[in-house]
Amino acid sequence: MTSRGYDRAKRALDLIFAVALFVLTLPIQGVTALVIRIRLGSPVLFRQTRPGLHGEPFEIVKFRTMQSEDLTLGCTDDASRMTNLGRLLRSTSLDELPTLRNIISGDMSLVGPRPLLMRYLPRYSPEQARRHQVRPGLTGLAQVSGRNALSWEAKFRLDVGYVDHHTLVGDLRILLATVTSVLRRDGVSAVGETTMSEFLGSSTDRETS
Repeated sequence: MTSRGYDRAKRALDLIFAVALFVLTLPIQGVTALVIRIRLGSPVLFRQTRPGLHGEPFEIVKFRTMQSEDLTLGCTDDASRMTNLGRLLRSTSLDELPTLRNIISGDMSLVGPRPLLMRYLPRYSPEQARRHQVRPGLTGLAQVSGRNALSWEAKFRLDVGYVDHHTLVGDLRILLATVTSVLRRDGVSAVGETTMSEFLGSSTDRETS
């Protein structure tokens, strides 16, 4: 299959699966939104600018999993802001359901390197920056190979490997492996971390989710 043919087929696959999942999970999203509103208050959704294809910014949408920063209560980092509800939402990937909107709009794909933070862009090596040559994904090769339990360097190697060798069959395998990973709740956070520590550059091995 040519590159253009693959892109068209992948976009069709994204739309079919994302629209179907979005509609089927609307009741779950409604209940999740209500619980977040009651337990964490407003806003229910978390919105943040992330780099997409070729590093172009877009706004990712997820369910909120953390308390707002509050200096008086000491809620200033991920560990203090994370809630039991948030851990449950992350471990089951329920927090990702609103992100299906990003796939439907074309900002993301079902499969691809995860969109990270805008401030990381100048920290990538030229090789690592190649992860932006494809649309970012809801899931990806790194997510089914260890998720946040992997080091940054290992995740970026997998991301670039996906860029160089992606196929529709490979995408389907990653989707199937994602279902297994979510059911097992594998690699939700790094060892000793609530999420992941910050990525400071290719000479370090620290991370944030």
